[in-house]
Amino acid sequence: MRLTPRGLWWLKALLHLLFLAPIIALVLNVLSDNAGGDPVQYIIHYTGMGALNSLVATLLISPIAKGFKLGLLLQSRRMIGLYAFVYASLHIMAFISLDLLFAWGFLVEEVIKRPYILVGAITYIVLLLLALTSFSGIKKKMGRHWQGLHNWVYLAAVLAPIHFYWSVKSEIIEPSIYLFIFAILLLLRREKLMKLFQRH
Repeated sequence: MRLTPRGLWWLKALLHLLFLAPIIALVLNVLSDNAGGDPVQYIIHYTGMGALNSLVATLLISPIAKGFKLGLLLQSRRMIGLYAFVYASLHIMAFISLDLLFAWGFLVEEVIKRPYILVGAITYIVLLLLALTSFSGIKKKMGRHWQGLHNWVYLAAVLAPIHFYWSVKSEIIEPSIYLFIFAILLLLRREKLMKLFQRH
């Protein structure tokens, strides 16, 4: 199997469609009153799942590129990572605007009462930092510190499924599946993670 620059262009175009389609579907479902009995929670859950799936896809790129010797595939990782940030931004904006109605004081109370919100906020801050520093110009200015910061994606990979697991009230099968998936993705990087821990 070989990936050419032209093939990469078409792959990126397909990935854009795959990641934008759920957002379009969400808008259409809301506008057509097909967002369930509780549209607010539907939107929050939907965008949260989009962020999780995008993060999974981001972490899948390296093992696939390495396993199938598709070096060019790594050039799609930043784009997918940015979609994880976009979905996470929609998720947190939906929570603050539709659920809390911009009641910032109440947000502080919610963070204190519900640790999963704090975990989610930390995850979002990590994704925000990665998104802001994902551009080539900033990467060059940061030098060797850039990779150190972008290793924080592994922290997001730990916190994101925990946030999902803690946020559910009774149905734990789906979040448990995501915990397992992220555990496998991190296990595939065990040597790299061990080196990172040894440095610190």
